[in-house]
Amino acid sequence: MKRRFPFYLVVAFLLLTVVNCAKRGTPTGGEKDNEPPKMTRAIPEEFSTNFDGSEIRIYFDEYIKLKDIQRQLIISPPLKQGGYIVTPQGNASKYIDIKITDTLQPNTTYSFNFGQSVTDNNEGNPYEFFKYIFSTGDYIDSLSVSGLVKDAKEKNPDQFVSVMLYEIDSTYNDSSIYKRPPTYITNTLDSAVTFRLDNLKAGKYMLFALKDEANNYLFNQKTDKVAFAKEVITVPTDSIYELTLFKEETDFKATRPAQVAKSRIAFGYEGSPEDVNIKLLSSAPESFAYAITPDSKADSLNYWFKGVKADSLQFEVSKGDYKKDFTVKLRDMFADTLVLSANQRRVLSLHDRFAIAGSIPLSKKDESYISILNKDSVAVDFTTVINKEKNQLDFDFEVLPNDRYTIQLLPNAIEDFYGNVNDTLFYSLNTKSPADYGNIRVNLSNVSSYPIIIQVVDEQGEVAREIYATESQPEYTFDHLSPAKYYIRVIFDSNKNGKWDTGNYLKKQQPERISYHPQLLDVRANWDLNETVRLKD
Repeated sequence: MKRRFPFYLVVAFLLLTVVNCAKRGTPTGGEKDNEPPKMTRAIPEEFSTNFDGSEIRIYFDEYIKLKDIQRQLIISPPLKQGGYIVTPQGNASKYIDIKITDTLQPNTTYSFNFGQSVTDNNEGNPYEFFKYIFSTGDYIDSLSVSGLVKDAKEKNPDQFVSVMLYEIDSTYNDSSIYKRPPTYITNTLDSAVTFRLDNLKAGKYMLFALKDEANNYLFNQKTDKVAFAKEVITVPTDSIYELTLFKEETDFKATRPAQVAKSRIAFGYEGSPEDVNIKLLSSAPESFAYAITPDSKADSLNYWFKGVKADSLQFEVSKGDYKKDFTVKLRDMFADTLVLSANQRRVLSLHDRFAIAGSIPLSKKDESYISILNKDSVAVDFTTVINKEKNQLDFDFEVLPNDRYTIQLLPNAIEDFYGNVNDTLFYSLNTKSPADYGNIRVNLSNVSSYPIIIQVVDEQGEVAREIYATESQPEYTFDHLSPAKYYIRVIFDSNKNGKWDTGNYLKKQQPERISYHPQLLDVRANWDLNETVRLKD
């Protein structure tokens, strides 16, 4: 006997079946495409020889887009600016067209290195380091040079550093890097520090690296960092080359001076103001006097003068072999006023000296008008000295933790270049407890030479503290550091002048060596860190 089901159950069953079928058939878009595009063919074919055309078309297996092509594409040897056109840009396509408008060199292998600029249209997967190579001669050059780039001063090197080879031939000289593009070029990508120059021909070369800000393959001393190999490279070679990138000190150049106040002239400059001489050529009475201070906000020297009245003044600015004359027309302008400012407010550092800087050159001080009291209102012994370099009055007294100091300067304590004196100045400063600070004790090993400068620097490279050492010590102590994260770095002061010196390409001077301890140290309040730093050979 057949069993009959109620009609409503039959309808419900059919509806449920339809819904389940609909669920199973709902499109999900499929799995995410993680595959980069691939080249399928090219016209002319890749690795073609005896190339004499001007147009190239490269086909891919899917739609692609070009991303950041202006920075990513490296052509070696370089073509002149505007010497090629790459299309399409901004639109999806299954091919790339290259039109060459520059004249190609004979018997030369060319490499179009697209970096990671070729990506698929949908997911943006890059075709890693895609290259197209051809030769205008009978064969493809296949030699290479490789190495790494580091920064002389910073812990991490810049991204997209150009690495270049200049062939040493009858046209090469030391100024070539300023005047013409290299024979071969490549670059470091993203955070990579390594490089490889491929498809080279045998010969002798000079190896350089540039942080090429103008992207013109030429060294501009004012804007670019540079690195150079110490010796000529002979290709083929199995050597791995290390290039140290540095920013040269710009050659000194004086710019046109200008009167900026009644008795003050600003002398602008490029380069370093050290050992610059500003000489007055105009006749002046015996009462004439002057003072020179650096401007804290601009690359200029302030020339303060008194005791002379004239419509204009003539000067000679010189440094080393450089010499240039200027005439400054004088106008009736406002006079500078004396403004005094302290380098510390509210909290007094346990290490840095208290100082008061002046807006006009300081000329005299009288300690009988100055007093310092501690929190118990007991007088504190002190001395002061006028710091001509920084134009400030430096205080020297014993600073104790958990104390408060009241510093008072009565009128006539400070006198400036024009005879102005201070008003009454009053400063109240507290010192912190040692428990508010952290300490680092550093043990150095494998130090190859002295003197050295051991520095504690923050994550931005600013120096928090330093110690100058002329011989080995069991330990270097950096106490009362503000809680923060720091690196330890060591400068090898080879010329013994107490500071780090950069390099100079034309003088064939490499920058002084800096070695970083790789670990970032977390200095916390009331903590002591004992760190052993072993320097590399």
